[in-house]
Amino acid sequence: MPGMNSGPNPASPILVSAFRSALLQQWVIVALIFLLLLIAWGASRTAIFGSPASTPAAHWREPRARRLLRAGFGILWLFDGLLQAQPQMAGGLADQVIQPTASTSPGWVQHVVNLGVTIWDYHPVQAAAASVWIQVGIGLWLIVAVRGWSARFAGLAAVAWGLIVWAFGEAFGGIFAPGLTVLFGAPGAVLLYAVAGALVALPESAWDGPRIGRLLLGGSGVFFLGMTLLQAWPGRGFWQGTLHGQPGSLAAMVQTMAGTDQPHLIEAIVSGFGNFTAAHGFTVNLAAVILLGLIGAGLTASAVRADVRLARVAVIAGAIFCLADWVLVEDFGFFGGLGTDPNSMIPFVLLFTAGYLGMTPSIAPAPAPAPAPETAGTADAAGTLVPAGAAAADGQAEAAADTGAGQAGAGRGLALVRRLAGAPLGVVAGIGALGVTLVGAAPMAVASVNRNADPIVAQAIAGTNGQLDTPAPDFTLTSQDGRQVSLSSLRGKVVLLTFLDPVCTTDCPLIAQEMRSADAMLGGSAANTELVAVVANPTYISTAYTKAFTAHENLSGVPNWLYLTGSLSQLDDVWHHYGIEVENLPAGAMVAHNDLAFVISAKGQVEQEISDDPGPGTGATISSFAAMMANSVLQSMGPS
Repeated sequence: MPGMNSGPNPASPILVSAFRSALLQQWVIVALIFLLLLIAWGASRTAIFGSPASTPAAHWREPRARRLLRAGFGILWLFDGLLQAQPQMAGGLADQVIQPTASTSPGWVQHVVNLGVTIWDYHPVQAAAASVWIQVGIGLWLIVAVRGWSARFAGLAAVAWGLIVWAFGEAFGGIFAPGLTVLFGAPGAVLLYAVAGALVALPESAWDGPRIGRLLLGGSGVFFLGMTLLQAWPGRGFWQGTLHGQPGSLAAMVQTMAGTDQPHLIEAIVSGFGNFTAAHGFTVNLAAVILLGLIGAGLTASAVRADVRLARVAVIAGAIFCLADWVLVEDFGFFGGLGTDPNSMIPFVLLFTAGYLGMTPSIAPAPAPAPAPETAGTADAAGTLVPAGAAAADGQAEAAADTGAGQAGAGRGLALVRRLAGAPLGVVAGIGALGVTLVGAAPMAVASVNRNADPIVAQAIAGTNGQLDTPAPDFTLTSQDGRQVSLSSLRGKVVLLTFLDPVCTTDCPLIAQEMRSADAMLGGSAANTELVAVVANPTYISTAYTKAFTAHENLSGVPNWLYLTGSLSQLDDVWHHYGIEVENLPAGAMVAHNDLAFVISAKGQVEQEISDDPGPGTGATISSFAAMMANSVLQSMGPS
């Protein structure tokens, strides 16, 4: 019936099952990547060193600040990737989280966000699965890659993906929307992930001395001071617990978070704080302003004066404040089935704590152990161990390369084997993590340029197609141009049959566009297909209406389009034989009829029954139904 469906349900068993299946298939690929890498690494080590055992590399002690950023944000990326695997992500994240987040931002921000939402809506399973593996891959990469090019590329990957998510997924952290406040998560958690990635990507020599630590402390302090001014600014609703009988900005935020599906104890704590804020809004905001100002001033002053004691006090106070806000205001950020990260407070704590560690002196590095005689060698610039005698062997290989291109290729291959053999396990694991990231990034890239929506969206709205194998009831009706057309006369071609009201203004025009798009998707196969619509209206049955509908929906130029009508008795017979219920609604409303399409084979057998109710009628749903119809037609044609 017109307007019965509103769109895919995030909990749709079809979407959830497809999402889980995609994750399982990609998990097999991920496991194979690591398995093959370990086999290749072990085999090369045995061939070069005579043993698969680990070879000690040059000793290097990572600065504490860098280690905290690398491992801490690696764990966060990994946790976020696991959150992305929640069952309702495919169907719910774009329309229930991302788009509402951008709804109060300027039009240009909403336009940017809609670009990402469109990709997600067109390909929800691919996008959701890709997000899982990209973030899991980046997290693993940061954790296992300690130094060298592998660690730096891991940091750059975090920057790139972080900025993409910040723009398309977080609407730039809401910094262009009214009501900006650090208490709610500004400037966006993933921007802080990107900052941490950029710091990890710096050359290792940049961490010598306290300079980066002081910059992190000073930058955090200046940011908190700026947020203090915004929190204290009059007229933004933060000073009022209630405003015109409604909760003020802060109280409303807390009460909204309390309604999230979460453990009862946490809900009670957050709800209680929301009620307290509504009753004592001025006091709560005054405390927030004072604490933000003191923490910001302490962080900034400690960075300027290089005062370690003041930095310690400011960092401890900042951590306590952030953790309190994380629990009482941000409500942990990841409950409810569609939470994608723990919000901004934990990243903030990691950043300014790393600043403190970077400003304080590190323990002197222990002397490097001497390499074992049987595996003695030197480490190259990438951290790869080159076995003793390898340089001479390389020289011999280079000399042999002069004798021909084939020998040169063999020499380069042998050099690569030596590099793999000498690589530390962390480097090998980093290569594997890069592979995990690519497992997600490759399908996402393909989906972003595919303009045809995945049929899974239509299946989630309408259900799976009914598989039939019955003779198609014949009929003879009149086309929009006055020709007599019988179904039997179309034998030899696959017929996509549906029923449309020529004066409908809701579903029927959308279904017509679905069929037009399906015809375009069929390409050369459209020549062996007929798109047939039968009038589904007991009043407006003349060819004038079918011709007008055809012209209005730009179907006049589709050579295999037929819009058929006839006398009311003829139409009644067709409706009856195909199970179409047509009813004039009271009070002059539109005609009600069920939205069904049938795929009739070239031999005249009804093979599939498709519910083609277009749901909300978005570009994604129209394209998805079109793809489902086109696939059904091609399936009926069989292998070419």
